[in-house]
Amino acid sequence: MSEKFTIADFKKARSEGRKITMLTAYDYPTAKILDEAGVDSILVGDSLGMVVLGYEDTVKVTMEDMIHHIKAVCRAAKHSYVVGDMPFLSYHIGKYESVRNAGRLMSEGGCSAVKMEGGKSIVEDVKAIISAGIPVMGHLGYTPQSINLFGGHKAQGKSIEKAQEIINDALELQEAGVFAIVLECIPYKLAALITEKLDIPTISIGAGPHCTGQVLVTPDITGMFRGIERKHSKKYADVGGMIEYSAKEYIREVNEGIFPAEKNSFIIDEEIIEQLKKTN
Repeated sequence: MSEKFTIADFKKARSEGRKITMLTAYDYPTAKILDEAGVDSILVGDSLGMVVLGYEDTVKVTMEDMIHHIKAVCRAAKHSYVVGDMPFLSYHIGKYESVRNAGRLMSEGGCSAVKMEGGKSIVEDVKAIISAGIPVMGHLGYTPQSINLFGGHKAQGKSIEKAQEIINDALELQEAGVFAIVLECIPYKLAALITEKLDIPTISIGAGPHCTGQVLVTPDITGMFRGIERKHSKKYADVGGMIEYSAKEYIREVNEGIFPAEKNSFIIDEEIIEQLKKTN
């Protein structure tokens, strides 16, 4: 395993034209597997609201939720660069609170950087957080915390006005000092244009192949949520199906008396059992 991936490696990948790989994790065993597989960066996304906690969207995720899960991931990540999402209403409420909450994700959670959704409206918060010594990754396009403004899960940047707004926001975030920007569910040619205009890396999730790197939600690529197909994602395995099969086989074997077998049980000297029978 190579050394710890750093911000310098993000920049190096951008300058050398090497792709950056990023996946989400919300717990220790998953993060350990991803880290040992060699993924460059792990995102502890507020997507944990849906894929781990069973919420309808990300807006119910709290700072305590994020810190709890970031801690678990950071215990496992020896190589991967861990980024933690700033949850809904942990910023937009004044620079002091924004810096304080970003600091909590790092000091209590242990991540190496925070990710923030939004453009022009959060630039001052971004500057304040970076001034406090906390690296920030931006996030533009479809931003899940704004789902109520978008009116649902919809691709963004399809009109000339919206596309230009995303370009302007990307440039403002770069000027503010973010080290990379996630572009979510925007037209791939728009993402390519933004990537060309920026000096920092862009990370695509549903923004096509021309970004510096890619990020996907691990439960999506492992088939943990069967029956859900996302246009921007790809399923590489059916872990959900394997878990269901294992559970059904376990239930069957318990009901039929097959499990546990003697090999699954611990033994004691028969003489001891005989003595216990006499005294009990």
